[in-house]
Amino acid sequence: MPLPVTVQVSLPTRLPPPIEAAAYFVVSEALANVAKHAQAKTCEVSGRIDRDRLIISITDDGIGGATLGAGTGLTGLVTRLDALGGTLVIDSPPGGPTRLRMECPCRLGD
Repeated sequence: MPLPVTVQVSLPTRLPPPIEAAAYFVVSEALANVAKHAQAKTCEVSGRIDRDRLIISITDDGIGGATLGAGTGLTGLVTRLDALGGTLVIDSPPGGPTRLRMECPCRLGD
C-alpha cells in the first residue's frame, strides 16, 4: 500500500472458507479503492466477532465521496455478501472520512 494501514483483527478461530473469502475480497477492494481514489494519508482495518457475526470495518482519512453503483467493485461485494446473508454499508460524505462496514453471519445457513 502507498500509505500506512493499521490492521487489528481478533478472531477466535478460522471461519468457513466462503466467509473468509468474502472478508478478503471486501478488504482487498476497499484498500484498492483507498489507494486509487481516496487521497488518504492513513487507513485502518478492524475485524471482530460480535454475536456470531463477523464485522469488518475499513476507515480512511481521505476525501470521501465513495458510493455504491459508481463502479463494479463495491457492487460485486454487495452481491457476494448478500448470498451469505451479509451486508455492506458505506458512509463516505464529501470531505471524508470513508467508512466501509461488512457484517456477515459466521456460519453458513444462518
